[in-house]
Parts: sequence; C-alpha cells; structure tokens
Amino acid sequence: MKRRLGVYLGADPKLVGHLHYNRDGARESAMFEYDNAWLSAPATFPIDPALPLVRGPQFHKALNDGSVFHPAIADTEPDGWGMTVIRRDHAKRRAAARAAGEELPPLDGALDYLLSVDDMCRIGALRFQDEAGEFWRPAATDGHRTTPPLLELGALLAATRAVELHTETAADLAYLRGRGTSLGGLRPKCNILDDDGALSIAKFPSAHDTRAVTIGEVLALHLAAAAGINAAHARIVPSDDQSVALIRRFDRTADGSRIFAVSAATLMGVERGSSGDHTYAEIVDTIRTYGAAPQDDIIELFRRIAFSILITNVDDHLWNHSFLHTEAGQWRLSPAFDVNPFPERARELKTWITEDTGPAMSIGALLSAAPYFGITASRGASIVGEVEKAVATWRVAGAGLGLYAADLDAFVDAFEHEERAVAQRLSK
Repeated sequence: MKRRLGVYLGADPKLVGHLHYNRDGARESAMFEYDNAWLSAPATFPIDPALPLVRGPQFHKALNDGSVFHPAIADTEPDGWGMTVIRRDHAKRRAAARAAGEELPPLDGALDYLLSVDDMCRIGALRFQDEAGEFWRPAATDGHRTTPPLLELGALLAATRAVELHTETAADLAYLRGRGTSLGGLRPKCNILDDDGALSIAKFPSAHDTRAVTIGEVLALHLAAAAGINAAHARIVPSDDQSVALIRRFDRTADGSRIFAVSAATLMGVERGSSGDHTYAEIVDTIRTYGAAPQDDIIELFRRIAFSILITNVDDHLWNHSFLHTEAGQWRLSPAFDVNPFPERARELKTWITEDTGPAMSIGALLSAAPYFGITASRGASIVGEVEKAVATWRVAGAGLGLYAADLDAFVDAFEHEERAVAQRLSK
C-alpha cells in the first residue's frame, strides 16, 4: 500500500508538504517532503528539527517500538487510550460487516491510527488531508454532536467506563471514535467543548482507581498556579456521582485558532524507542537554542522541577513537557500539564536534573544545578521557598476543590516528606 497525504498547518490551513507512507506486509516506512511554496515563504520554519528546510524527500526510520513518522508528526498520533478505542471500534465494525456478508479490511498499520484522530481535536496545528481532499472528522452518532458539549459528559463517562470494563457496545465505540484520541497517556479521557465553547479534555476516573486520581491532577494544577507556574486551566465537574477533571486545551486560542505544539522530546531530537536517560539540563540547552524568551522559560522550568519534587510528580517524562510555536521557528514552554501527585510511587524523577544528579528527587540536587539554569544559588533557594509555600496549602486547597478528608489522606505521602522540610528551611 502506498499513500500520499497533504500536511497542513493551522485553522486556515497552509500546505507545508506531503507525507508519503508505504506498507509492504509488516514493513512500514514514511518520508516527508516540504512543498516548494513553504520553502520559499518569507517566514517559513522547519516543523521539526529533524526536518531541515531542504528540497526533496526526507526519510524516517523507526527506533525499536517508536513511531514510523518523524517526531513532530508522531506527537499527533493517538495515545494508548485512543489506540484501545480505535482497535475495539474497528473490531466491532469488522464483525458487523461480516454478519452482513461484507468485508471490512483490517487496520493497516500506523497510518490508519494517525488518520483515526478527529481533525478538530488533533493536538497542535498539524493537519492531514487525504487523497480525496478531506480532513477526517467522525460522524455524529445517535443525536450526539461531532465534538460533544459539556452536557454530554455523563454519556461520555458511561462509554469510557464500558470500554475499561470490556462491556462496550458498538454504539459506545462509535461515540468515542476520534474524540478520545491523541491526548497522551493510558487513562480514559475525551475531547469536549466546555460551557464557554472552548476545546477541553475531560479526564475520567478509572474503574481501577484506589484514590481520587482525577481530582489529584486538578489539585496539582491549582497548586502549580499558586506557586507562580504557568499551568493549564483545570476544574472539577461532577457527573453521575463521579468527579471529572476538565482541563482546557492550551493549543487553541479564544477564537478557535490552532497553535503549533510539539513535545520537548521532539525539539530535543529524542524519539520514542530511543534508549538512555535524559535531563532537564538538555531541555535548558534546547530552550537556549529555540526559545523566544529563553531565560524566562529556563527559570519557569526550574520552578516546575521544584514543584515536581515537592508534590512527588514522578511522571515528568519528555512527552509531558511541550512547547508552543510563536514565530519564525521560535518556541515557548507550554502551560504545565499532566502534573500529578503520586503517593504510592518511588520518589525518582523520570527526567533527571543533570547527568550527575541522576534520578534523585532532591531539592539539594536542584539547587546544585542552579548555575546551569542561569540563576544564583540564593535566587534558586528563593524560588524553592515560594513553591513550598504554595504546596504547603495542599489540604486547604484540596478541601476547596471538594475533596473529603479521607480523599486527602490518600495523598499524604506525596506532599509530606523530607524534601518539603528542606524547602521549608530555605524559606525561613
């Protein structure tokens, strides 16, 4: 099979180039080629550091279990939850087709998954047009809207719960098709329009949760904002006696325009499937290379590391940091997202502070690296103190979000530990 797709950028789509995909049995390959008009435009820029502005095809080889696509394109692929929805939906539709005496072909590799993401909801601003000139959108089902509004939250929750419990119907999967994809992670979630009409992510409690995970994420984002961090806007919405986290998408503007977003891994040239550990020092180097306001973002990153240490956010991998394009190939840190307290996990960072500190989740290790962030030790200590004062309010903030004392008790080990005591001494 050979396919050629147009790759566009933005709500008012501009042709960037073409994606060529080949599949021969189990072997897949992909290459990207810039359009000549994009290459000659005055304000043009590479959509990926791995795709320099040159004429001709640029091939990509997948690493281990990594994507067949270049990283900026791979950032828009469906996440683990989305792939589950896509696979089960396709299996149900194949079974229905057979029952009707018809044959629906199987999913044909990575491209089918890439194109199963709703164009309206795809992360960032990259868009993919098929050979028929279409940007794919799921059909409205059973009276539900193509992008569901907040009033459909209960139906979405029920559909995702059914998928988790393996009791889903074809109607459940048709409802979630395209809407619950390309958002990052394995937990149940869906795109939704909030009551202001803004594109948001609804994160649902899992049937397997032993603590209030969704509320914990909202609590963390509220504390992050109180700590002076640019954090995604989040709130809790009750639905059918469950608490759903509603997190506003930061890759859309108030008028619905799309903001080009890539993961930190993409700007760093790190691909899924690559081996080795990576560091915040490498992210600092990346900000210095591509940043529109580098020192501001480097200080912001330092503050975020302090926050992760103090709330035990151990899921700080490179795909949980992202950048938004400003102009002419320059980037700013996106608002913080996917920040969670993990009381049950070992206190180790996924992204090391430096190679020397290793995975140590330590305020001392962070302060030792302050000069690399372009700040003095005293300024670093002051930032840590500011973050600690916000984190210290976690019980009050949690109660304000509606958490009961028993809910909060489940998070004690994430918030109360020796590193908090170290930070408290710094703020005195």
